Amino acid sequence: MRTVLAFFCFLLPGLALGQGRLTGVVQDSVTHQPLAFASVFLANTTLGVTTTEQGTFAFPSVPAGTYEVVASYVGYRLARQTVLVGPAPQQLTLRLAPAASQLGEVVVRPNPNRASDYQKFTELFLGRSSFSRQCRIANPDDVLLDFDPKANELTASAYKFVQVDNEALGYRVKYYGLRFKTNFTQQVITFYGQPVFEEMTPRSERQRRLWQANRVRAYRGSLTHFLRSVRDSQLTAQGFVARRLRIVTNPRFAHADSLRKALLRQHRAYSAAEQDSLFRWARVPPSFALLYTAPRHLDSLRRVAPGGRRVFLRFRDYLQVTYLLAGPDANYRPAAPPFAPGAAPPPDRQVSQLILLQPEVEIEPNGQLANPLAVFTDEYWGFEKMGEFLPVNYLPPVLTSHP
Repeated sequence: MRTVLAFFCFLLPGLALGQGRLTGVVQDSVTHQPLAFASVFLANTTLGVTTTEQGTFAFPSVPAGTYEVVASYVGYRLARQTVLVGPAPQQLTLRLAPAASQLGEVVVRPNPNRASDYQKFTELFLGRSSFSRQCRIANPDDVLLDFDPKANELTASAYKFVQVDNEALGYRVKYYGLRFKTNFTQQVITFYGQPVFEEMTPRSERQRRLWQANRVRAYRGSLTHFLRSVRDSQLTAQGFVARRLRIVTNPRFAHADSLRKALLRQHRAYSAAEQDSLFRWARVPPSFALLYTAPRHLDSLRRVAPGGRRVFLRFRDYLQVTYLLAGPDANYRPAAPPFAPGAAPPPDRQVSQLILLQPEVEIEPNGQLANPLAVFTDEYWGFEKMGEFLPVNYLPPVLTSHP
């Protein structure tokens, strides 16, 4: 199933561009009075603070880059502001609007979630991997679900946040502003918001080491790992092979489909020969996937701007990406090719598909895309969900190269 993950936070490593200081105040948007003990965080990172009694906050040392700063307070809507952190100190004023209940508006809550809808949501949001099975939503009653049978679409949101406790990686993720949507007909999942990560306290030194090892395992072969490798000219060294994948229209499909539909419109009993024809016509695929066996050269995947500081992901057709240094999760079951009998054999390597929805998109130095909605991921990257979700300021302790 194709997945779009959009977090709208872009972080540039401090090692490259230094550190910056970010301070500010959180206020009521109506009275401009300070809000004490409000939560302020940099979305999709582990960086978060609480305001003082005077409503002020400070991030004394922030890696340079572009961030979405988010403020949260009980009874108020979220406040968001995008900032570019550089060497010079910056000061922000975040004003929070009172929530609907504070303004005397009527808040209508949808009908209680159906168990079947909630089960589908947790499967698709958390995932099915070994790590995902160690995740739980701590506040299920705060998740608001709606299923549209006509569109065959399930949406989810939350009034405050959705809290996911990941016992595999040792992170507690509070997902503010969640907007989740899956279309079962199109087999597409999209979700975005402003997550903040909190380190969980390990129960023992053994658990701390296990969390560290699992985080490395989640990072290896991930989309972030791949994009960093493309940007840093380390694609082969980091164990990736990228191949061109073309989707070609089947010239036989239109004729077979028209014959099948014409016969079905007769609404009568069909002879054995006609039933055989319907079966054969239905098995004609609308398109074929052509995989070029030669690996793509690095410069056919990217465009480096003059000066070398900005790098853009750019390629033709689709991209099949294989990570050679690790096998897939034990729970991964690749989809069978269309019209092929039985299930596809399990791969011995992580094989993913990357689809670019616009001519090019910038890769930030930390491996995040400037526009996360510019790509679809499928196959193994489409399988990975919240169980493998890492903050963008995570770096593995040792970045070894492939010999």
